[in-house]
Amino acid sequence: MVSTLTTSLADVAASGATLRAFLHGLPGVDRVGADQRAAMLGTRSIKTTAKAKAIDLAISMVDLTTLEGADTAGKVRAMCIKALRPGSDAPKVAAVCVYPDLVAVAAEAVRGSGVKVASVATAFPSGRSSLEVKVSDTALAVAAGADEIDMVIDRGAFLSGDYMKIFEEIVAVKAACGAAHLKVILETGELSTYDNVRRASWLAMLAGADFIKTSTGKVSPAATLPVTLIMLEAVRDFRDATGRQVGVKPAGGIRTTKDAIKNLVLVNETAGDDWLTPEWFRLGASSLLNDLLMQRQKLATGRYAGPDYFTLD
Repeated sequence: MVSTLTTSLADVAASGATLRAFLHGLPGVDRVGADQRAAMLGTRSIKTTAKAKAIDLAISMVDLTTLEGADTAGKVRAMCIKALRPGSDAPKVAAVCVYPDLVAVAAEAVRGSGVKVASVATAFPSGRSSLEVKVSDTALAVAAGADEIDMVIDRGAFLSGDYMKIFEEIVAVKAACGAAHLKVILETGELSTYDNVRRASWLAMLAGADFIKTSTGKVSPAATLPVTLIMLEAVRDFRDATGRQVGVKPAGGIRTTKDAIKNLVLVNETAGDDWLTPEWFRLGASSLLNDLLMQRQKLATGRYAGPDYFTLD
């Protein structure tokens, strides 16, 4: 695909017109082909030792998340304890993800552990606010201790073709992140077409995203396999074109070990094993971790634990 790009990547954001021409010049997505390939890869079977390794890898990629209006400091601390010690000798998760006002609580709870603190910002989940508010929201979360910011794009602006507005907002939020990494949430369930998913992925990467993320978890459908496939193709092709690697985070609707392993197969077969690390691939989830732990115990002991054997999320 990279060979078909006719506009210099250094010049694509020179104006709204050049940015639009570039994004609409990307090759279209074969919807039937994407659906069929994702379905085929989703049937791959992984057994015994390989499955055990896949489960531990998936655990290490989880962004353990609570994003509810009823969240409390106590709930966040309990989640952080689970993130650090999921069970038995299971690995730590990659990050905990909370609202900005609870970042300081999470940062204190995981301090020195290597577990990152991610925070949704920029008028999550709608993305409908002024740039000044979005930048301030981001800066406050980083100042409170966030290592990663999960920013949501304004889908109304995207669907109306105002790509430059989104580009400039991502650039500004990225600057406000400082040393923190920026994950850009596309909310793919509202983008209507696979072509739009590809365009939004490239738009976010061109503007400086460190990760592209499928969803807020508040809209359905969320992290479908075909959408994640398209985003993985985008980061692969973007690295081929620019030399810069960008991560991918499917989030929303990933609840079972089978779901997680399907995503790992998709990564390996689409982008390659360079992305099979928590540095470049994450699984946004609240309930997935318990199922991973249950399946892990089954492999180790031959017996399933009940769902109440592990702490409830």
